[in-house]
Amino acid sequence: MSISIWNQRFFSSTRGRIVMLLRRASRTVDELAQALDLTDNAVRTHLTTLERDGIVQQRGERRSTSKPAHVYDLTPAAEQLFPKAYGPVLQRLLAVLSQKLAPTELEAILQETGRTLAARQESSASTLQQRLDVAVEALNEMGGMAELEQCEHGYCIHSHACPLATATQNHPAICQLVEAFIAEVAGVAVQNRCESGEVPRCQFSITL
Repeated sequence: MSISIWNQRFFSSTRGRIVMLLRRASRTVDELAQALDLTDNAVRTHLTTLERDGIVQQRGERRSTSKPAHVYDLTPAAEQLFPKAYGPVLQRLLAVLSQKLAPTELEAILQETGRTLAARQESSASTLQQRLDVAVEALNEMGGMAELEQCEHGYCIHSHACPLATATQNHPAICQLVEAFIAEVAGVAVQNRCESGEVPRCQFSITL
């Protein structure tokens, strides 16, 4: 099932309608129940599932005529459910840059972008493994499924899902951005060994 079809089915469900209502404004259980013509208990059941999945969260209380009521809204992670133009825009941008710039110039820009992203990471990590853990966590927050492992000559980072998969198939140079990001966060040299085929997978090695 494609993501677009899954999204259509999800947003036509009761939970999807709750998500759409909360995207417009924070609401209480009673307000959701009235909007959906459901009982409070039915709404609470759906909210419990959405909270478990990291899509909905409680955020404060709202005073009413009887007693305070919990207010619900969406988590930042919920935005991943909604269609985004990032992928097509990134692909077109890379296509234009590839035509305008030499490969070395494009790689330099991508690496600088990766280092700039890394500068936003706040961490008190002191050891190399701790810094690599920070980099892996950041990759996962971007949408990857990265894991840090000890390899024969140092460390390896494997990701079962590329956070920039939309672009890597036609523009494998984008992996230079992630390589520079990890190197800047970890403070060591990183070598890109990514697979940019039909199912791209991130792989980076850190030699001690």
